[in-house]
Amino acid sequence: MFCPKCGSLLVPKKEDNKKLLGCSCGYKNADLGGAKIVENLRTKKEIPIIDREDNDLLPLTDAKCPKCGHEKAFYWMIQTRASDEPETKFLKCEKCKHTWRDYS
Repeated sequence: MFCPKCGSLLVPKKEDNKKLLGCSCGYKNADLGGAKIVENLRTKKEIPIIDREDNDLLPLTDAKCPKCGHEKAFYWMIQTRASDEPETKFLKCEKCKHTWRDYS
């Protein structure tokens, strides 16, 4: 629905425990016109870390461990941000099993 005063999109607002549609110009409309206002809360997504000894299933790459300096690490990629952002590359040292992220 659009504001009859300025033509902007009306957004859901709460006032005195009432749900209504309002505009930045000050216009308020208690008639939702059959529309339903639903609130969705996002929860934080847990990022899985490979802790098991299934490292032989992961690919091995040349990467220097920041903890022990070993030159080989297992890696996997996970989409941790929005879909238009690149994936995050996780690395796990072959020798000391230290896990870190590569943002490059």
